Amino acid sequence: MSGAVIIGAGPGIGQAVARRFAREGMPITLVARSDRTLRAAAEAVAPSGVPVVAFAADGADREALRAALDGAAAEHGLPDVVVYNAAIIQADAPGELSVRGHLEAWAVNVVGALNAAAHVAPAMAARGSGTFLVTGGMPEPEPRYVSLSLGKAGVRTLVELLDREYGPSGVHVASVTVAGPVAPGTGFDPDDIAEHYWRLHTQPRHRWEREALHAGSGAFLPGQDHLAQDEQGRGGQRDAQQRAHHAEQRAAE
Repeated sequence: MSGAVIIGAGPGIGQAVARRFAREGMPITLVARSDRTLRAAAEAVAPSGVPVVAFAADGADREALRAALDGAAAEHGLPDVVVYNAAIIQADAPGELSVRGHLEAWAVNVVGALNAAAHVAPAMAARGSGTFLVTGGMPEPEPRYVSLSLGKAGVRTLVELLDREYGPSGVHVASVTVAGPVAPGTGFDPDDIAEHYWRLHTQPRHRWEREALHAGSGAFLPGQDHLAQDEQGRGGQRDAQQRAHHAEQRAAE
């Protein structure tokens, strides 16, 4: 078992997915922007007793991301599964964000996932097995979150393209779409969401799904906030949650 790589290992989904795969005895590689986030994630995984390595890299930095993936392979072998959970999460209405701001968001939200997949999926395909999962969201576009809505639409297209390219060679490419604000003890508890990643990874090939939707304990209703990962909207409790998870809002640091 050569392990799991979690890119965007911040509090919330990133840590929960790392713990879920570690529970199965898989060696874990953590990738995040900041040493503080990496230390917290490593501490969260430590009780499982599996080997854990950590690398600092920004999802928008192609070379740093490649170096982290190479480091993971050097430590644990070619990964069984890579999870891309990095994103820039910000509220921006149409016309509010600069061109540079949109490009920076797109670089993390979509291009980072593309670069990670392009670096590991060919080797997985040559081996004949592997899983590449991306955290998605925004089942419906939200005008208050333009860059994020565009990014999540891009993720859906990217997953389809990667599936066409590598799926026939045995690489399962899929996304987990989270249709609400992530918070422990709610219908969007990160530990519950993490189960989707494990289920997708262990699906037999004839039952592969390209998307898993986590709609929480309530019904999915148009007009609700549909924010993925640890993405929070404006107003009341969501604002408090947003401040609490600020460290994960920039590429899961």
